Amino acid sequence: MEPLKVSSKSAPNAVAGAIAGVIRESGSAELQAVGAGAANQAIKAVAIARGYLAPAGIDLVCIPAFASVVIDGEERTAIRLIVEQR
Repeated sequence: MEPLKVSSKSAPNAVAGAIAGVIRESGSAELQAVGAGAANQAIKAVAIARGYLAPAGIDLVCIPAFASVVIDGEERTAIRLIVEQR
């Protein structure tokens, strides 16, 4: 599955909608964030997505992990959030 890339400028409500759509379709989603601001937006989006999916009886869990990504030829460490149904 291709991760949803989150930046510090990403709107948490929009990312939450994307998470909810992917969860409804495939049961799990993966987010990738590089930097503190992006990680902040990603975590907020997961919290908002829980609210979007709760009325449908879907509860989410979030599993954090590290990932190495190459951006502009430079290797960076990203936070990868795996979001699944409980």
